[in-house]
Amino acid sequence: MSVPNAPDRFNEEKSTYTVRGSDTPDLEAGVAAIRNVLKTLPVRPGVYRMQDARGDVLYVGKAKALKNRVTNYTQIDRLSKRLQRMVAQTRSMTIVTTNNEAEALLLEAQLIKRYRPAYNVLLRDDKSFPFILLRADHEYPRIQKHRGARKIKGDYYGPFASAGSVNTTLNALQKLFLLRSCTDSFFKTRDRPCLLYQIKRCSAPCVERIAQEPYLELVADAKAFLAGKSTEVQAKLGRQMEAAAEAMDFELAAILRDRLRALTFIQGSQAINAEGVGDADIFAMACKQGVIGIQAFFIRGGQNWGHRSFFPAHTADVPEDEVLTSFLTQFYEEVPPAKTVFIDRELPEADLLAEVMATQAGRKVELSVPQRGTRRRLLDQAKRNAEEALDRRLAESTTQAKLLREVAELFGLGEPPDRIEIYDNSHIQGTAALGAMVVAGPEGFRKGQYRKFNIKTAATNDDFAMMREVFQRRFARAQNEDPDRDSGDWPDLVLIDGGRGQLNAVKDVLEEMGIEDVCLVGIAKGPHHGRDGREVFHMLDGREFQLPINAPVLFYLQRLRDEVHRFAIGAHRDKRSKAIGASPLDEVPGIGPARKKALLMHFGTARAVRGASLEDLQKAPGVSQAVAQQVYDFFHTS
Repeated sequence: MSVPNAPDRFNEEKSTYTVRGSDTPDLEAGVAAIRNVLKTLPVRPGVYRMQDARGDVLYVGKAKALKNRVTNYTQIDRLSKRLQRMVAQTRSMTIVTTNNEAEALLLEAQLIKRYRPAYNVLLRDDKSFPFILLRADHEYPRIQKHRGARKIKGDYYGPFASAGSVNTTLNALQKLFLLRSCTDSFFKTRDRPCLLYQIKRCSAPCVERIAQEPYLELVADAKAFLAGKSTEVQAKLGRQMEAAAEAMDFELAAILRDRLRALTFIQGSQAINAEGVGDADIFAMACKQGVIGIQAFFIRGGQNWGHRSFFPAHTADVPEDEVLTSFLTQFYEEVPPAKTVFIDRELPEADLLAEVMATQAGRKVELSVPQRGTRRRLLDQAKRNAEEALDRRLAESTTQAKLLREVAELFGLGEPPDRIEIYDNSHIQGTAALGAMVVAGPEGFRKGQYRKFNIKTAATNDDFAMMREVFQRRFARAQNEDPDRDSGDWPDLVLIDGGRGQLNAVKDVLEEMGIEDVCLVGIAKGPHHGRDGREVFHMLDGREFQLPINAPVLFYLQRLRDEVHRFAIGAHRDKRSKAIGASPLDEVPGIGPARKKALLMHFGTARAVRGASLEDLQKAPGVSQAVAQQVYDFFHTS
């Protein structure tokens, strides 16, 4: 079966059926649009996208027979309220046919990830999973943490549930196998061992403290361990330690003893006992108060490589089986599945899911519900963890909801805010100036929506002008892209790290743009510069007030302010670091890395290039008369 790596693979085969109607939600207009599509819809496997009047994707679905599946949306009485709302907004559909239902399921997951539709179950956690990579592109292989596309030649072990779990394992592996973790350039330039050799975490192949053959033996041991053969590795180390002791090579025996301790640490750090399970992913679901949580355990070679909780979005009124199916499809769209995937319930499309996973992995994948033994015990443990994580989530949500209600009362909002934007500027005496925006909502910080603004026109030592530029750019874009404010990207509350001056500057900008209904609040340090923890809140109507020092809502607002401050400072440091390595030659149009290097090698410094005559520039190797003239004009034209 041929399965695409990206939705674009289908573009040439795509057929689009579009029927436009009124922009306002209208159930009859939605049904009419769908019926017009049905007139030419084939009875074939494929994927359909339902779109509103603006062309935004509302829902992505797959079908074994497109015509039969889409027909269901015209039978309004059989649809849930959620689907009725979706049909009422539908004004067009895009149809993509596939060779079979498995291809349709895979394409559906890819399109959901691309469009993030409002009516699909969404895997909200978009962080990539870390892997351990044992590279194979060097005579002395390197071990390292890896995220992203697996393009480097080598062996990948994972996924690990978090960066913490992979770092812990890497540290122990370095103690156990003494493999290098340095870059190739660092390795090449060493003339003496680095600190890792001194603390017994590397065998120093860079300076030939170990020959290639025994180093490759360590690599083979590491591969065996990561493949689940830890008992064999442990026995081998034990035999080597005994032999070293008998030969009275106590220094080597001590090194082997420390390596055995590292192995014991890894084995003892396993939170669960998965011996005999091999490679498996375990998923269990919990549902309370309309919220769904999914717990995942990752077992590789009988070792626990961590667990993570997921809370999919858009699950209201969606059957639990459908939520889990959609979750697994999206989860394995990028992450390679284990040989066995355990789930806590039978799924109607289990065979189809297993087929798609096998296609992704390039081997057979078993999807099953264990009933007894170690596998059932692991599943029960995952189920218990899912319920406990969901309880914590609900408790946090309850507290968060209460805080947002207090925020609404404090600032006179009609209802608790769904989107809060917080702004701050950062610079050092006007250099590397930028503005920062962070976003928070009922679920916490939305880090994927953070933004930074490089200051382009404002004087970088004028905080008021910088804030005006940031708001002008942010809300001009919002007006252009979402004038009707129905995307959810307009803020219900805007907090500004600053006092009356910054607040008035922002107010003037928004009024010039015709925006007068956004709640703006300035947060400034109090008369004692915040030492008493009591910031002053500035309102547009001129009011100023402080909150009791022990008020929970004060702590919450401080946390929002501190987060934008952290983000702004971090972005500023990154920008400043890049500026340190910048050169005036970077700004000369038409000067690439090769010519820049040629000029610097010839003149020595960028300052010397700036002061060189036209004749001298023409003498530089690799620099033509035209380029020399261009460089000269850049530095000498006012």
